[in-house]
Amino acid sequence: MQRNVIIIGAAGRDFHNFNTFFRGKAEYNVVAFTAAQIPDIDGRKYPKELAGADLYPNGIPIYAEQDLPKLIKEFNVVDCVFAYSDVPYPRVMNVSALVNACGANFILLGPGETMIKSTKPVIAVGATRTGCGKSQTSRRIIEILMAKGLKVVAVRHPMPYGDLNEQRVQRFATVEDLKKHKCTIEEMEEYEPHVVRGNVIYAGVDYLDILRAAEKDPDGCDIILWDGGNNDFPFYKPDLTVGVADPHRPGAEVGYYPGEVVARISDVIVINKIDTADNANIQIVRDNIAKINPNAIVIDGASPVTVDKPELIRGKRVLVVEDGPTLTHGEMKIGAGTVAAHKFGAAELVDPRPFAVGKLAETFRIYPNIGTLLPAMGYGEEQTRDLEKTIANTPCDAVVIATPIDLNRIIKINQPCVKVGYDLQEIGQPDLTGILDEFVKKHNLVK
Repeated sequence: MQRNVIIIGAAGRDFHNFNTFFRGKAEYNVVAFTAAQIPDIDGRKYPKELAGADLYPNGIPIYAEQDLPKLIKEFNVVDCVFAYSDVPYPRVMNVSALVNACGANFILLGPGETMIKSTKPVIAVGATRTGCGKSQTSRRIIEILMAKGLKVVAVRHPMPYGDLNEQRVQRFATVEDLKKHKCTIEEMEEYEPHVVRGNVIYAGVDYLDILRAAEKDPDGCDIILWDGGNNDFPFYKPDLTVGVADPHRPGAEVGYYPGEVVARISDVIVINKIDTADNANIQIVRDNIAKINPNAIVIDGASPVTVDKPELIRGKRVLVVEDGPTLTHGEMKIGAGTVAAHKFGAAELVDPRPFAVGKLAETFRIYPNIGTLLPAMGYGEEQTRDLEKTIANTPCDAVVIATPIDLNRIIKINQPCVKVGYDLQEIGQPDLTGILDEFVKKHNLVK
């Protein structure tokens, strides 16, 4: 008998699980996706062109996760597959209890059923939480490999917030490609740092097609680098896995799903931000890693901040704008902008909450613990407009921008702006250079 299935997701791992495990299998009938974490994802459809028109001639509808009990009953669902990341274990089991109470099975698909094998060597970068410093670690790895004359093609964990058919396979080689593909702020923050450094990055929806395109990239490809999103485990089978842990959130490496999976499967774990974290918290992370993955090589890392106009911070009332997901489901209370504001002597961090409008005000209602920081939410045009209005409404002497891209290029900011930069800095030995030297030799990639 055909099994009716709901995939519980957030427009990323859920689509990938469907594509790799369910697509083309007549014994399963995926009746719906549900959506959480990302605004305005529900109400769309996973199109028939991606789902397979033979089995899904009308595509697959996407509903809000809050409708899950009703959907299980309405569609006589047998299996519910949980497929999104950066979730505390109690929340995962709350959903499991709800699903079981409704009579359905609760399922977690693992790497064996969902990873795709590449024809090229693969380095995967993941993290235990959103905002650990995964992207800067990816950039550091690419920098080292490019200095060896190797062609590195990055593939980013999905962020399909637009037309899913148009986003099936996306290639970004120039800043102009960001506009061509109608990227949101969230997407630009991940793609732009790659292309400005001279390497190509792919993303999209169908990660088998994306991988095959990346392997045959017209500019050449020696190595695939999986630049993972949230704290998910890789979509591609890695030859080397690098995980990043954050001592500002000690215990997350053993308390979040699937962050602990990343911590357990990593060959190398970077404990980042040791320059701004408490020693006791750093030790908690070290101890947890030693317990669950004693064979991992541990690298100490720092994220020193730089600012272009420190004089605009010193003694001033500043509005700090941080990366959106890091503050929302990443639950961070301190980011690079906060560090920079304190380091360079800000008189006050202005609270943006009384001045937030529209979608930004809604974000503060959903995530009330963000505090006196402004998340650079930009999942769509409406959020981007509301971000611009919120900044304009906030009385401050300067805006400290700690997003990976310069917001001034995307929205109009009337106040003076300070741009914060941050890159991974390895402390002592072992370091990524030595590890990558071995990787290059092992795979006969020496130029």
